[in-house]
Amino acid sequence: MKLLLLYVHDYWLRPFERSLAQAPEAPPGVETGPAVVALVHVEPHDPEMQDKLVTKAIKNVKWLAGKFETRTVVLHSFAHLAATRAEPVQADALLSAMRTRLTGADYVVHTTPFGWFNEFRLHVAGPSLAKVFVEL
Repeated sequence: MKLLLLYVHDYWLRPFERSLAQAPEAPPGVETGPAVVALVHVEPHDPEMQDKLVTKAIKNVKWLAGKFETRTVVLHSFAHLAATRAEPVQADALLSAMRTRLTGADYVVHTTPFGWFNEFRLHVAGPSLAKVFVEL
């Protein structure tokens, strides 16, 4: 799993085009103020270690959220951080597990529409710490 974590002042996303035929209808979009945006790339071997990877990913997300004193997180499936990727159903399951764990820890969690190409806008904060790449 690879994560690109960004602390943003604001985030806006709208579904653009279905990328998976079986994707459900998309919600209207996501719009939020200060948040940690987690661009999540799930690799082919990751589902075998899902519980361990979800725990590590959550720790990284919480750490960055704590640094900027936010309880808002956006989870965005982002299959562009490596040449290979897990099957869509596996990636969706891993993101769902992350959402469940973060919500259970009293975070406000937005998940971008899975199986859709999206247009989005981020206003990333300036400090170096606002941009963190993690390879788990």
